[in-house]
Amino acid sequence: MGGAVRDLLLNTDVADFDFGTPEPPEQVSSILRNGGIKVIPTGLSHGTVTAVIEGNNFEITTLRRDEQTDGRHAQVAWTRNWREDAARRDFTINAMSCGLNGQVHDYFGGQHDLRMSRIRFVGDARERIREDALRILRFFRFQGRFGGTEPDQETLDAISDCAVLVRKLSAERVWAELRRILVGPHVVQMLELMARSGVLGECFPELTGRDDTAIALLASLIACGGPCDESLRLAALLKGAGATLDMIERCVHRLRLSRSGATEVISMSGYPIPTPQNAKDDDDIARLLANTPRSSLTGRTWLARAEAEQHGLTSIAREDWVALLCRLKMREQPHFPLAGRDIVALGVLAGPRVGEVLSVVRQWWLDGGCHEGKKACLTFAKYELATGR
Repeated sequence: MGGAVRDLLLNTDVADFDFGTPEPPEQVSSILRNGGIKVIPTGLSHGTVTAVIEGNNFEITTLRRDEQTDGRHAQVAWTRNWREDAARRDFTINAMSCGLNGQVHDYFGGQHDLRMSRIRFVGDARERIREDALRILRFFRFQGRFGGTEPDQETLDAISDCAVLVRKLSAERVWAELRRILVGPHVVQMLELMARSGVLGECFPELTGRDDTAIALLASLIACGGPCDESLRLAALLKGAGATLDMIERCVHRLRLSRSGATEVISMSGYPIPTPQNAKDDDDIARLLANTPRSSLTGRTWLARAEAEQHGLTSIAREDWVALLCRLKMREQPHFPLAGRDIVALGVLAGPRVGEVLSVVRQWWLDGGCHEGKKACLTFAKYELATGR
């Protein structure tokens, strides 16, 4: 059903096979268990169970119709009517099913839309969106992946009229779609469509009406070969809009990014920013890596390069940016060899003085390009203590 049929028709790899059946979930579970198949009650309230066969999971869902929806959740009832089940799908290309005999059941012209590279809602677009506002974001994700033509104005008008409904969605569901749009095909064109229809501003109020500059920096990042990374692309959007660090922190927490993802976006948006002008040799790189994770420095460098090329600043050759990124990648991350216990072992009582000495020695180590080992650092620490500084 759904995506598997679509991908088979496109002769692309199918990640998941989902199955439909008129039998209610309790009966499906009983049949599977009687056949010696492990069953996971994935979502009984929505009619879905998962069959585990040779370590592979297969979702089996009872045919449904929506009884009541609120834009986020739906109350469903079982049906034996395949067309009725297909009618509750989002897009025509996802509403097809295939029987055991290989016959494709296509009630709403999904095969034609697939051939035409067209993403079209099943039935009335506004009605589909009001059933689940997440379909707005799914539209742009599928448009980027499968759409080869400009969406019709009627569809864009429906999305624009319903854009405010995105506010009703949970942050987790919104970010799950946004991250896939950000790393998906034709991301710049999709974000431009989202901006035109008012959806981008609903997802990112931090852009504060600066959609154009935000998208322009992301476009520049992609044009100069920046990696397809969701954290880097989100950081580019926010930086392009001139968002402050406080605004960026609020954004990643509002969207409920994972802890590591939030930290990455915030850190990529920070300072210092490596450039070929301020990171000219390995010692400069070592000092940067001693204080900041490699991924953050690399992200900052890509953003700086994208910003320079966006504004036509050609004083730095592209070869120099490439060389800088290479040094950041290849240089081993230095680690300061001393800890508080080493200073205590020199006779310093535990307390603020230990931290003061460590700080002085670490700065000396940094100034020297992070080359000195533990023995040399201890010697310098003894000197500091002996001089009473």
